[in-house]
Amino acid sequence: MTFFVVNVALPVPLRRTFDYLPQAGEGIESYPSGLCVRVQFAGQLLTGVVLHTATHTDVPANKLKAILATLEPKPLLGVEELQLAQWLSEYYHHSLGAVLELFLPAMIRRGSTLAEADVRSWRKVQEPSSMLKGSKQQALWVLFARQPLWAHSQLTAQGFTLAQMQKLQGLGLIQEELKLPIPYASPAPNPALMLNAQQQQALNALSASLGRFQPFLLEGITGSGKTEVYLRLIQAALDKGLQALVLVPEIGLTPQTVRRFQARFAVPVALLHSGLNDRERLQGWRQAKEGVARILIGTRSAIFTPMPELGLIIIDEEHDGSFKQQDGLRYNARDFAMVRARSNGIPIVLGSATPALETLHNALSGKYQHLTLQQRAGGAKPPSIKLHSMQNRPMIAGFSQAILPVMRDHLERNKQVLVFLNRRGYAPLVACQSCGWLAQCRYCDARMTLHQSPSRLQCHHCDYHNPVPPCCPKCQGALVDNGQGTEKVQEALRDLFPNVPIHRVDRDSISGKQAFDRFYEEVHKGEACILVGTQMLAKGHHFPDVTLVVILDADSGLFSHDFRGLEHSAQLIEQVAGRAGREQDPGEVWIQTLYAAHPMLNLLVDSGYHALALALLAERAVQGLPPYSRMAMLGSDSTEAQLARTLLQQVRALAEQHLKITYPKHSLAPVQLLGPSPAIMERRAGRFRFQLQFFSSDRQALHKLLYVLTQFLEAQKPNAKLRWHFDIDPMDIL
Repeated sequence: MTFFVVNVALPVPLRRTFDYLPQAGEGIESYPSGLCVRVQFAGQLLTGVVLHTATHTDVPANKLKAILATLEPKPLLGVEELQLAQWLSEYYHHSLGAVLELFLPAMIRRGSTLAEADVRSWRKVQEPSSMLKGSKQQALWVLFARQPLWAHSQLTAQGFTLAQMQKLQGLGLIQEELKLPIPYASPAPNPALMLNAQQQQALNALSASLGRFQPFLLEGITGSGKTEVYLRLIQAALDKGLQALVLVPEIGLTPQTVRRFQARFAVPVALLHSGLNDRERLQGWRQAKEGVARILIGTRSAIFTPMPELGLIIIDEEHDGSFKQQDGLRYNARDFAMVRARSNGIPIVLGSATPALETLHNALSGKYQHLTLQQRAGGAKPPSIKLHSMQNRPMIAGFSQAILPVMRDHLERNKQVLVFLNRRGYAPLVACQSCGWLAQCRYCDARMTLHQSPSRLQCHHCDYHNPVPPCCPKCQGALVDNGQGTEKVQEALRDLFPNVPIHRVDRDSISGKQAFDRFYEEVHKGEACILVGTQMLAKGHHFPDVTLVVILDADSGLFSHDFRGLEHSAQLIEQVAGRAGREQDPGEVWIQTLYAAHPMLNLLVDSGYHALALALLAERAVQGLPPYSRMAMLGSDSTEAQLARTLLQQVRALAEQHLKITYPKHSLAPVQLLGPSPAIMERRAGRFRFQLQFFSSDRQALHKLLYVLTQFLEAQKPNAKLRWHFDIDPMDIL
């Protein structure tokens, strides 16, 4: 038998692959690329992905271990997934094995098989020839006499045991079935809505691109009917026998999106997001991979799901920061979706009312086809927006005195009011009146936030929490809370509007996959109420009875350390404002600010987000910032500040040396370095953090340099106190 080894990618930080011997008696044909195998590595069992086989290895024969098992007889990942994973590994300078892990569901990574996605059920096969013995057997049979098929979980929920079901099976009355559940499809799909001229024009252009790679930016003001265009386009793809992938930014958006899609299409619609348990995620992944699900709706990680007949990708709210992973492989799902669409030769639609500046730049330069929707669907009018200065104005519980009668007027007309404050908790600051002591986190350079239910001081960066002290721990003086979060606003509104329901929506009040559904159903009863919340309320939700939006703090992004701060703040303001006034009810938006004369804020209010975005792009062009350059960041963190700083100093010295040698005739190297410098929050979760930033208009030169630096970093002696990571195209400078 010819000697050969199996090259396997493993989910470990090392940027290399590993050779294993085949199982005893297995030939080379047993190990095709993409096969998932179980192996032993460093004393633990791991699931790896076969890359290829070879007839030689640099590892001594006595050091080679044999593969322990194969999870499935056929590869779970195809050539396309392997090629895409290789691209991700190279672009983000990350381990190939760790990248491939993202293409597999958690249960597969732990060694499960696809069969564990099957649901156990029991089906009646014949009537009893004699009376059943025992009350439990008779009671169980009554259920099957009523309906022939029962899920195992339904029977156990009614108190029946596996032994009792197997007893009826032994009598030949019922039989066990194991099947992959089929996602819901509407038996009577809802009809399509009428399109206005702009929607129809956009749909015509999108539909014509099916079958070839074409990126689109669908820029439509809030309420302009982007979703209806998506639905029509998906139907066109389905009519051609294709699958569609729809990415949404938040778990909270997924249930309402799924409901709308399920009501519209007579095909199975599956979903994938972190609110599902591992078995549900395995089911959704398998349904999409096997072509059972024709539409897949998911959050960020759904972009890795294999879909054999994928014909269309839609990224809704493409500007949203949640599409960017902030740890491990720091990928951007929007950017990777573009690569996947090009690989498949299919169209991709990026939809937003407030597109990211990178996306808008690509559209304006002709790289993407730019489609616009500038009027609200159904004849609804955009809301009127008022900047309200808080300078020297009387305030009541954080509200300008002039705003309260406006709120009361809308509520008396049986309408709903949305109050936006992007700060959870009760108060962001607890201090001593006597000595000035501040409640600070023990592990972060951050202040503790006061929460009331349950009462605690909590750090929103590392989750460290403490009981609220009865007095100042330093001088025993009286403690006061300063500022306001959503809890305090809710409390104040209950006093100001005692007969009006107040619904709070933030990470503390909405937890679990059913919580947002319950809130959504309550609000859609159409009764007068006040919604108080953070950015969870801003992202694409449809609240038809909200006619007034009050933004309490519009100033937080005006003076940010991050050059993207104003862009993100403007997107949030525009998205929140867009919740006001849908259908036939005119909307009104009041923005409280201390800087009512700020030119950028006035440009946003007077001319809209697109005008502000053009102004910001002009600034970026002058400064040479993204999207007019490429950016990467090397971060280091350690329990000892000097360790983290020294590593980046060494890296900078190496980078400068490499650039000097590689480009000796250039007066200015094609890659510019900034730092190392402390992160905006230098100490977080007990670790000191530093950053080295890279800017370049030459992507190739940048990645060549990063490759050299990666080689250097991996060659360093491991130090448990010190960590480092690359962030390519960072979204936030944290």
